[in-house]
Amino acid sequence: MWNVLLSFSGLVALIQLLFLPFFPESPPYLLLQKEDKAGCLKAMKQLWGEGNYHTEFDDLMKEKAITKGTKIMNVLEVLRERSVYPQLCTMLFLLLSLQLCGLKIFRTANLQESIIPYVSIGVSISELISIIFCSSIIDRFGRRMLLCGGYVVMALILVLLETSLLLSDRFLWLRYCSVILIFLFIIAYGIGP
Repeated sequence: MWNVLLSFSGLVALIQLLFLPFFPESPPYLLLQKEDKAGCLKAMKQLWGEGNYHTEFDDLMKEKAITKGTKIMNVLEVLRERSVYPQLCTMLFLLLSLQLCGLKIFRTANLQESIIPYVSIGVSISELISIIFCSSIIDRFGRRMLLCGGYVVMALILVLLETSLLLSDRFLWLRYCSVILIFLFIIAYGIGP
């Protein structure tokens, strides 16, 4: 029944898709992107109840004045912008390596078929742990520290992972270490990059 368990994420997405049209837009989006002052104030009242939101509105207006000269780009414009190619390539290679890395390791580990559903659940739990942990420490340490630290930890995990895969024919217990290292890699990725 593990496939039913994994399908719950699709159910949550469907529920969000059904109810999302009934929620108001984000006040910063309405003011900064759409330039709809009345809609912004209306959304603030819908989200936070009746009250005086002039301070928040003034903060948004200051932010709007600061970002007035900044051009907001859509996805195609970002892809055409040569100055962001290094960042895009880094993200693309990282995402592809995550996908290929998991496939290779689970095949190399020669796990029993009965264990693979639990490994899939473990991957989801690892992602959830990283989201919760990251959101609680990001303000304390800052993005830069988490990003740099995440890459260092990921590199160390990959070295250990490669070592465990090379030695897994000699020591069968290293196959399970490989799976644990995958979970740690996912957590390090979620907390850092």
